Amino acid sequence: MSTNAKLTADHLKRRAIVYIRQSSPIQVATNLESQRRQYALVDQARQFGFQQVEVIDEDLGRSGSGQVDRPGFARLVAEVCTGGVGAVFCIEASRLARNGRDWHHLIELCGLVRALVVDPDGVYDPGLLNDRLLLGLKGTMSEFELNLLRQRCQEAIRQKARRGELQFALPVGYRWAPNGKVEMDPDRRVQQAIELAFSKMAQFGSARQVLLWFRGEKVRLPALMHGENGRELVWKLPVYNTIWHMLRNPMYAGAYAFGKTEARTRVVEGRARKTIGHAKPVEHWTVLIRDHHPGYITWEQHERNQALLADNAHMKSRMEPKAGRGGRSLLAGLLRCRRCGRMLHVAYSGSRGEVPRYHCRGAQINHGEAWCISFGGLRPDQAVAAEVLKAVEGNAVEAALEAAARIAEQRSQRQRALTLELEQAQYEARLAARRYEAVDPDNRLVTAELEARWNAALCRVGEVESRLRHVEAATQGAAKIPDKETLFSLAQNLPVVWNAETTDMHLKQRITRILIQEIVADVDDSAREIVLMIHWAGGRHSELRIKQNLTGHHSRCTSLEAIEIIRRMAGRFPDDQIAATLNRLGLKTGSGNTWVELRVRTARSYNQLPSYDPNLRHNLLTLEEASDKLGVSHKIVRRLIDSKMIPATQVVPWAPWEIPMEAIQSNRVLQAIATVKRGGHLKEEGAEPELPMLAEM
Repeated sequence: MSTNAKLTADHLKRRAIVYIRQSSPIQVATNLESQRRQYALVDQARQFGFQQVEVIDEDLGRSGSGQVDRPGFARLVAEVCTGGVGAVFCIEASRLARNGRDWHHLIELCGLVRALVVDPDGVYDPGLLNDRLLLGLKGTMSEFELNLLRQRCQEAIRQKARRGELQFALPVGYRWAPNGKVEMDPDRRVQQAIELAFSKMAQFGSARQVLLWFRGEKVRLPALMHGENGRELVWKLPVYNTIWHMLRNPMYAGAYAFGKTEARTRVVEGRARKTIGHAKPVEHWTVLIRDHHPGYITWEQHERNQALLADNAHMKSRMEPKAGRGGRSLLAGLLRCRRCGRMLHVAYSGSRGEVPRYHCRGAQINHGEAWCISFGGLRPDQAVAAEVLKAVEGNAVEAALEAAARIAEQRSQRQRALTLELEQAQYEARLAARRYEAVDPDNRLVTAELEARWNAALCRVGEVESRLRHVEAATQGAAKIPDKETLFSLAQNLPVVWNAETTDMHLKQRITRILIQEIVADVDDSAREIVLMIHWAGGRHSELRIKQNLTGHHSRCTSLEAIEIIRRMAGRFPDDQIAATLNRLGLKTGSGNTWVELRVRTARSYNQLPSYDPNLRHNLLTLEEASDKLGVSHKIVRRLIDSKMIPATQVVPWAPWEIPMEAIQSNRVLQAIATVKRGGHLKEEGAEPELPMLAEM
């Protein structure tokens, strides 16, 4: 038992608390000697005569700076306040606290309840003036020591970082060379995989689309995992954070960056709390050295990627145009309300959720006010698409050639990735085989495990070979890139390709956003028109006015022009002839289909138009009927009509001809027919230029 005069029987009747702390998880894992010394204080407390000794070690791995929550220290303070603690044991003052607030608070409480503080240097009674002064100096020196060491270390780190020599954990694809320089990973498969990720970002313009491509094509990316032997390279299908951090990291642009994040301190319930990892703007980074090491992309490409990622942040509060995400609406993220300046929302309806509708709900959501504007999206999407096609039609061939070359490059990239993956798998299989052959065959426990690993490696080789054969077969069976002359002949069909159901909406959205900066939208209620002011990327502006549907109408209503033609022909012609006339005029149904007899009959019944009545055509012949009665070809009758020898009329252009019966019985027509039958030629005085034959259309 200790004979220290400050230790009284009253102290020994109470408990002794041994407080144990180390500042970081690394110290907990590596600095084991310090742990042993602190736990040895339990024996020292028993030697002093304490029967009840309690250990508080919840703060292992927690800093004592006062900016981190310490549940162990809070428990210590609470135990001292109860008056049941006779002494607090610590290896040194810095273990209890590295800040004046915690230290002096604990000393004050110990003085009030007559608890002692014990360290290897002695026993201190905070109730005594000299001991209180000495403990105060110890706490002040501990706090000063921490700040001094921190200042020296941080300044040394910054100085080394400014030279680009501070070594830290590098992202996958880089490593530290023996001379202290940053170099690319010599594994060509790793390099090709990272280059492929950045090329896909340039193609898609979206981190999520890059992720979906890699997972859809089952292409693996390298990743660094912490294992028993440190950081190990593994290959796996990426997750979103893998792609996002790769695109955000300036190291891949050849830049050495340090101090990209900062720590922030705030007061929570009267105590300072520090949080780390808050991103800083590029201009506030501590160190940024461009062209420091070989990069997978240029700095300009890196800045473009950051701008794309920022534009794609749809959940941010910035009211800016957003990148297309592949939805069914062409203009989602591009439309701004002219009345309040907010970006328009898009909603989908219809049986399959494919009919877009744009509306401005910002005022309603934020302030409970009424909607500004709302309109259907089909017609505006079609109108803007037509404007975009006009803008690119002159460069359609060049764009097609570039797209074809890009498709070929994509196939080549995927094939190269699988080829490198196959080489890696074959190497691992050969390595497993050598390990199996090197072991003693009698050691069955080891040989069985190595044989299983060898079989797994061979299965992996077979899987990759199968995928590679599939890709090679798809590449060989793919259509060849057409030549420039062929593309020139197809350039006129660009609208057909654009409107095809197989055309990717994400691609159309990207093309639209390259050409258009944003569109300011409004609704002219008096004229029942949607007004779109297009702000083109080059600075030009153009206005579009799109008619809104009337009340009770929808976008698939049959056009008034088609209804008028049906109205004029109804009763006088059969439905099949009306359908043929509408098709010759290039008119479609409301659903965009060609006309057939059933569709004409449906439209006629809906509009309450009469059905075909043969009596209305009494003494009237069609061109075909007239040629049959005269015994000549359709062409001869058509020439007689063109030469005005046979009077004939049409209800609308391309409708069947109507020829009076008496017209073909005139002496002039009969003489002309007789001349033709004898092998003569018709005399075409004042004949108009010949038009296409109805029967040949």
